[in-house]
Amino acid sequence: MFADRIEAKWIDTFEKAFELCKVQKGEEVAILSETQSRALNVNLAELALLRMGARPFHVVVPTPPQEAPVPVRSTGASNSVQQLGPVVKALASSGMVVDLTVDGMLHAPELPEIIKDGARFLMISDEHPDALERLLPDPELTPRIKEAVKFTRSSKIMHVTSKAGTDLRIKMEKSPTVGVWGYCDRPGTVAHWPGGIIVSFPLKDTVNGKLVMDTGDINLTFKRYLENPISMVIENDFVTDISGSGTDANMFRRYMEAWGDKNAYGTSHVGWGMNERARYEALTFYDKNDTNGTEIRAYAGNFLYSTGANEFAKRFTLGHFDLPIGNCSIKIDDTVVVEEGTLTDAF
Repeated sequence: MFADRIEAKWIDTFEKAFELCKVQKGEEVAILSETQSRALNVNLAELALLRMGARPFHVVVPTPPQEAPVPVRSTGASNSVQQLGPVVKALASSGMVVDLTVDGMLHAPELPEIIKDGARFLMISDEHPDALERLLPDPELTPRIKEAVKFTRSSKIMHVTSKAGTDLRIKMEKSPTVGVWGYCDRPGTVAHWPGGIIVSFPLKDTVNGKLVMDTGDINLTFKRYLENPISMVIENDFVTDISGSGTDANMFRRYMEAWGDKNAYGTSHVGWGMNERARYEALTFYDKNDTNGTEIRAYAGNFLYSTGANEFAKRFTLGHFDLPIGNCSIKIDDTVVVEEGTLTDAF
């Protein structure tokens, strides 16, 4: 358990991240938070921006009432802004937005309006700064991710297989693909820190096959390493069958069913991790309230399959799973980018 006090080294860490985002002296920067945000990170962001000579201001909204039938965790689709016009206008008029909401706004419906006039948008995941310090964005990783994004955007098929039984095909034509390297240095761009991942948002009726999570794979929504395998059938984007014995499969099924929402079973995004500094075993070192597990999404060689909101397929829901799966092979058209859980030299 950490002592939640301000450390000079963590102000340094935030300052370095903001430097990568090209924050300038005198620039107006919005710090978006909610009443349940991690106060330590909110304070560190303010202090780092002030040290840089920027002009930060706070936009703080009340954490909204719980309306979901189950606990909601790490959706990337925060509902904290609640379509409040003055909030959206304030964020959109700034040079950069530092998003410190609990769930983050990567898939929130207000995001396009916030960035349309050029505001840069950095979501700082709800991690303890100990993890953020260790996972400061690495500019040397950026060109590799950009190359992978360019290649993937022009692809037709992603084929994912594993010895555990995964055999999943995703039609990639016209599916938006983005790379996240942990900082946003151009107008109208969005990033999250920690970064180091390729993410594609499949369009409607493009994902089919079987996906198997083996023992040791991770259910990030539950922040739990699996003790027993889970097998899923995916038909036209939607998980139609969940099989497996033991606690892991039972909790997975029950959580999905509790939403009573078909979109919770839909494919949100697919991709793979490229960050060699992100650690698969990191969850074992943090209490649950000290981690959001974002680095697990980015650890090198994992196949990330996520359910829930996909704005490009016109699906919105707070039901969400992030499922980093190891030991998979990922083939993009004729190029193998991950072979049995290890990055190839493709990028």
